[in-house]
Amino acid sequence: MNKTFDRYSSLIYMIIGVFFIFESREISESAYGSNVGSDIFPTILGAALILLSLRLFYETFQYVDQDKGKETLDYKRLLIILTSAVAYALFIESLGFILTTFLFLLISFQVMDRKNLIKSIILSACFSGGVYYLFVEVLEGPLPGFPIWF
Repeated sequence: MNKTFDRYSSLIYMIIGVFFIFESREISESAYGSNVGSDIFPTILGAALILLSLRLFYETFQYVDQDKGKETLDYKRLLIILTSAVAYALFIESLGFILTTFLFLLISFQVMDRKNLIKSIILSACFSGGVYYLFVEVLEGPLPGFPIWF
């Protein structure tokens, strides 16, 4: 836990959350035959990101100063996850929600913990399939399920 890094990152997350909310207002409120519009999830995610960033910012004031030893930052993991997030955004329409979400989560889980490949595959599959089912079947919202060529 680095107090300075956490404070700046919480501010960046807050800006991203505000950006999510403002940009979700540009999305049409509902699609034909849908009870839930495409703007609902980005708005909820933006609000959640703002709340979590406020919590992180608040918690930085309660950090106990530890030894000021040199802490090494893991830029490799950050770049891998950032690159996979950008690829996720680029390929979600062409590859579909389920496949891109599965791949993004699998890569992210493996970057964090390489030991549990089977566990990562199961969690990624269950989460991507579960969210798709919840959003499309239960909430009747539109999501690109599988690739067009699949």
